[in-house]
Amino acid sequence: MSAPRIIRDVSRLPTYSSGPSNPMWWGTLAFVTIEGLGFVFGIAVYLYLQTHNRSWPLGPQPDLLWPSILTAVFLLSEIPNWWLKKRSSHHDLFWVRIGLAGMSLIGLAVIALRGFELTTLNIRWDSNAYGSIVWFLIGIHTTHVLTDVFETIVMAVLMFVGPVDMRRFAEVNDNQDYWDFVVLSWLAIYITIHWLPRWLEVAP
Repeated sequence: MSAPRIIRDVSRLPTYSSGPSNPMWWGTLAFVTIEGLGFVFGIAVYLYLQTHNRSWPLGPQPDLLWPSILTAVFLLSEIPNWWLKKRSSHHDLFWVRIGLAGMSLIGLAVIALRGFELTTLNIRWDSNAYGSIVWFLIGIHTTHVLTDVFETIVMAVLMFVGPVDMRRFAEVNDNQDYWDFVVLSWLAIYITIHWLPRWLEVAP
């Protein structure tokens, strides 16, 4: 039997990558696309119900204080989130650890604020169709928040306890990209639930 013929030596190729060259990046993009369509369909249902009822909303409007504070925290969180992605791209372990710890705390603060927000929706989920769609939209978004915060905490622990290889930095980037999606999807829900009915009230 003849010896195997070497076609190409790939031993020097990197064992990890970030961005579109990483299959995990495409997996995250596909997941975001699927989940984003869920938000789109949910908002479409909200708008459908709104256009088929003479008065809207079908109950007292949610309070603005807690969701507005939550929105401000979401927007401000994009600053450390962007910074963390930059540090991760440069494989700066010390600052990536700090950034993940910070984003974990921000995530826990977001969960607490969401808890306060839920107490001021002023309608039960089973009161009518309006209550159901409001709780549905906020509920699925809360699920995404919990998922991302849990993953961020797990990554922070892994970065601190090790071992840390270069793949971890690509995973951090993907996780922080997902946080961008969480923030963007909340802005769409926030405007739809909390501001659209108020704008319609003052429209001529």
